[in-house]
Amino acid sequence: QSGTPFANVPSAKNAVIYQINIRAFSASGNLQGVTARLDAIKNLGVNVLYLMPVYPVGSLRGINSPYAVKDFKAVGTEFGTLDDLRTLVNGAHSRNMAVMMDWVANHTGADHPWLTTHTDFYEKDSTGKPASAFDWTDTRSLNFDNKEMRDSMIASMKYWLNETGIDGFRCDVAGEVPDDFWKQCITELRKGKEVLMLAEGDKGSLHTAGFDISYAWDMFQMTKKIAKGERPAFAIDSIKNQNDTAFPANALRLYFTSNHDENSWNQADYGTMPGASHAPFAVLTQTMVRGIPLIYSGQEEPVLRKVEFFEKDPIAFGKFGRAKFYNTLLHLRQSNPALSADASFKKIVVGDEKAVYAFVREKDGKKVLVILNLSARPQKIKVTKAGFDGDRYNVFMGTKEPLENKEWQLEPWGYAVYE
Repeated sequence: QSGTPFANVPSAKNAVIYQINIRAFSASGNLQGVTARLDAIKNLGVNVLYLMPVYPVGSLRGINSPYAVKDFKAVGTEFGTLDDLRTLVNGAHSRNMAVMMDWVANHTGADHPWLTTHTDFYEKDSTGKPASAFDWTDTRSLNFDNKEMRDSMIASMKYWLNETGIDGFRCDVAGEVPDDFWKQCITELRKGKEVLMLAEGDKGSLHTAGFDISYAWDMFQMTKKIAKGERPAFAIDSIKNQNDTAFPANALRLYFTSNHDENSWNQADYGTMPGASHAPFAVLTQTMVRGIPLIYSGQEEPVLRKVEFFEKDPIAFGKFGRAKFYNTLLHLRQSNPALSADASFKKIVVGDEKAVYAFVREKDGKKVLVILNLSARPQKIKVTKAGFDGDRYNVFMGTKEPLENKEWQLEPWGYAVYE
């Protein structure tokens, strides 16, 4: 066992997650390339690394998808070695960052050894052969009615916790796996240990099963519509209200403007929130109540193109045009308890609600005011009765200024954050 595991898991409500597309993150496209850039990630204000799958990739009917796993208990040679992973984890821990591995529980690759040794671990198609998951012909769908398969899956996850000292898992298509498996699994993983669990799913029951965080797909889809001008800014309220009623009170939601799927298939965020429109939505992802922010590989550059993940597609880091933007937000989040996920939230009206979304977050006597122009037109702003009288600190401008009871104009897709 390498290093001291579980010592670096932040409180889930204070997590800031950076998703690493290993094949794109460096010229080498491997774990060593990630380790070499740990300081740069840390300097953004990140405290959790999420590594996309590191396992050997299935080749039978394969399209080189890292989500078609050939062996749950090995590091794929293209990514490096077990020692390379241990070195990365230790390096992250020494910088007070946690590490999550991507876990693919729903299916395996089409040439996983279980298909030979344990055919009963798989669901069957109409011909009696192991079935593909969805239309993913390079995968085979696992049978969660099989108790031995469940135990084997959990044992495989424990292997990584014990052998590398990782701090948790991001679980792929978690909503398609039975909730009762996750409850069994997470209970076992957490026996005497802290484990951070992120579900790629948007069901409240995933939190009842033990997950800390789930993907806020509903909010992402709504923000894309607002960015296109198809919905008003106040449409955010409908998603927030839905989350408040459909999820447990302690459920944390992952907010993002891009991830590997949305970037590769749907042009996020360079196409879905192009140009200046990206910034106010990125501010929203890092300041919203019950929200945990996700930054995807290269967003700090920014990379304004599709980034492949079925093959090596190196990102040319160097400009870091958005790094200061993210750094400002993330360090504010870490330093001010008013941006903890569990801080209070109060929406306020400071302008045309069809275009402007504004709210106050508060905790432990600290307040943060967020004002977002979610439109392509300049908007008149006037703050009243928000508890921000007198001079207040403008986080992005770095200046103190009077805020309440004066009218001013916020540029198209503008944003302002005060503490």
